[in-house]
Amino acid sequence: MIASSLLQLPDWNKLAHQSLAGELLTREEARGVLSAPDDILLDQLAAAYRVRRHYWGNRVRLHFLLNAQSGLCPEDCHYCSQSKISSADIEKYPLLATEKILAAAQRAAELKAGTFCFVISGRSPNEAIFSKVIDAVSQIKANYDLKICACLGLLSEEQTHRLAAAGVDRVNHNLNTSEGHHSEICTTHNFCDRVTTVNNVKAAGITTCSGGILGMGESDDDVIDLALSLRELEVTSVPVNFLIPIPGTPLGEIQELNPRRCLRILCLFRFILPSQEIRIAGGREVHLRCLQPLGLYPANSIFVGDYLTTPGQAAHQDWDMIRDAGFVLESADGSILERFEGYF
Repeated sequence: MIASSLLQLPDWNKLAHQSLAGELLTREEARGVLSAPDDILLDQLAAAYRVRRHYWGNRVRLHFLLNAQSGLCPEDCHYCSQSKISSADIEKYPLLATEKILAAAQRAAELKAGTFCFVISGRSPNEAIFSKVIDAVSQIKANYDLKICACLGLLSEEQTHRLAAAGVDRVNHNLNTSEGHHSEICTTHNFCDRVTTVNNVKAAGITTCSGGILGMGESDDDVIDLALSLRELEVTSVPVNFLIPIPGTPLGEIQELNPRRCLRILCLFRFILPSQEIRIAGGREVHLRCLQPLGLYPANSIFVGDYLTTPGQAAHQDWDMIRDAGFVLESADGSILERFEGYF
């Protein structure tokens, strides 16, 4: 019986070879990645690392996240503590003053982050807020050696071209989940609205950043469909979030994830998105827990510091994890930081 079940498992080295050759996994193979038993998890991770190492070596990119405008959002995203239907106890405030944004950029540089992720709540920025964002971007670029990733909600093609002109390196707009599952997660905008924004970013010549949130009641096929949609859109950077169930949100009681499930999801994303930057984003500390270092074998990027409305672990713990696992930091210009100077 055991031998029979093992024969049905994918050949992990074959999957790595296919991925490196640019071949797409079959749906059956993708399901096999997600449903594999725990006792072969290390085999999966080793195969995913073959792909990751080919494109990224042993480098790890750090991103720093600023929640520059919190709460007050008219959308009904069921996972989000900032949505109009959330009763979560969070801090709510309008767009931060430019001085505070610059102070956060300085903190990002101190934490060895290569990318400063600038996030505002809301459906889409009005002109007053958008102009302030443009001004802040210009000042960050003038003062710090950081790439800037802006996450501003739904964006028109005209807005993305203005962001490109201001020097924004990357725009984040997550698909969040599969097209088939989207209506279970949000009703105030649809999956196509999100795809349109990603395509507007591409049209402006800005690097695309788009991923999802896993653990929201989706099926294995939804996980696969999300990864396939990101591949079809040719997204460059892929944040993989694991749902943190926040009390006061419609998904506040969901508990679907464990560390092994999260690692299998990361392996699947690496096989389907071989050359992309894959970032372990929100929920890393909550769901991977003591297995966090293993996440660096399929993924090549993490956030350092806090998330939007939930805390992350101390930066020195991230540095220790990266160093102890034998990985190295990649700076904003792509060079390797040989030492974490001042911290070890």
